[in-house]
Amino acid sequence: MLKADIYNIKGDVVDTMSLNEEIFGIEVSQSAMHSAVVQYLANGRQGTQSAKTRAEVRGGKAKPFRQKGTGRARQGSSVGPHQTGGGVAFAPKPRSYRFPLNKKLKRLALKSALSEKYGTGALVILDSLILDEIKTKKFAEILNNIKVDTSCLVVLADKNETVIKSARNLPNVKTALTNTINVYDILKYDKFVVTKEAVEKIQEVYA
Repeated sequence: MLKADIYNIKGDVVDTMSLNEEIFGIEVSQSAMHSAVVQYLANGRQGTQSAKTRAEVRGGKAKPFRQKGTGRARQGSSVGPHQTGGGVAFAPKPRSYRFPLNKKLKRLALKSALSEKYGTGALVILDSLILDEIKTKKFAEILNNIKVDTSCLVVLADKNETVIKSARNLPNVKTALTNTINVYDILKYDKFVVTKEAVEKIQEVYA
């Protein structure tokens, strides 16, 4: 079993906990993480871009001028892609960019991302994260105490409005719940700050 230190909000090591090697200690699969990130970004696309083809723009049915004798290049229509006001060649149409990934690959990608965070020392575990009031300054002090001076993803076991609202005004800080974490966010943020209870939930789900 892997071991990890547990910190309090003052930055002191108060305990250690065992981590499941099948979640935090596997060989990192770059290809699985890449597939998961591509799917996440593709699923977030609106897919509403649209333009008219030469068949849809107004006009263009008749030859604009005679074939010979004008000194101009011959034209058969005024709505070709090379004409001003003409249709677009291979015009984009509304479509869905969503595509599926099998469950096994998704789990491998998430475990790889978590293993990478543990392996690079970017995993920070807190014994608990409770604030008495909504205070951005207080949350910033906690991050400073645990030596998190870069971007971080803060993962909670259960929804806590006080913590979420205290963190939302800090740049490069995002909060998430154990059931909403994804590979993209884990890799995007430099540090993975998580409560002990959240780690236990993650291990319970993905073990």
